[in-house]
Amino acid sequence: MLAKDLISTDIPPLKVTDTAKKALEWMDEFKVSHLPVIDKTSYIGVVSDADILDHISSDEPISKLRRSFSKPFVYEHMHAYDVLKMYALLKISVIPVIDNKEHFVGAVTSQKMLEYFSQLTAAQEPGSLIVLELHQHDYSLSQIAQIAESNGAKILSLFLTPRSDSTELDVTIKLSVNDVSAVLQTFERFGYNVKASFSQSVQNTAIKDRYDALMHYLNI
Repeated sequence: MLAKDLISTDIPPLKVTDTAKKALEWMDEFKVSHLPVIDKTSYIGVVSDADILDHISSDEPISKLRRSFSKPFVYEHMHAYDVLKMYALLKISVIPVIDNKEHFVGAVTSQKMLEYFSQLTAAQEPGSLIVLELHQHDYSLSQIAQIAESNGAKILSLFLTPRSDSTELDVTIKLSVNDVSAVLQTFERFGYNVKASFSQSVQNTAIKDRYDALMHYLNI
């Protein structure tokens, strides 16, 4: 997915002639603390609510802050990972998207990024999670996939989390099945260290047990 596919149609850019009052009202309305600023169609930078509140009065134009504008952006043809990386580095509430002529195309919000990440990780799909702990040189995607598929499960998503203080990493796997007991047994048989597992069937059983206990109590 490209940056242009993540653009939110709800976030309008400010013009350099807009007042501080208008900027703050829009930020409050759209629940963001930054907004992109344009001069005609050219992207100028990003203004924050903190800069406005600290430096200009409500009736002054935001152009008075032009020298203090930061200028984060991604090009419309860049990958969604580039947008995510910029969010992680800058921790701002919107990322402007521009074309090759630096014309403003739109903005990506944190909500859009959350929706994308949810799709990327198959978070909304039914299934279970397994977290494996292993050394980096022991990682084999083909073997992990073979173990899952040999037990009738498909890998919906897989992420590696390296540790900065060691050569170990966590492998988080989202599987298509609710009951992962057979998959866990096979991983352990192959010498994998299962750090954690989260099974929807186990959660549902626990909820049913609590419900049955409550019904039993109410019938006493």
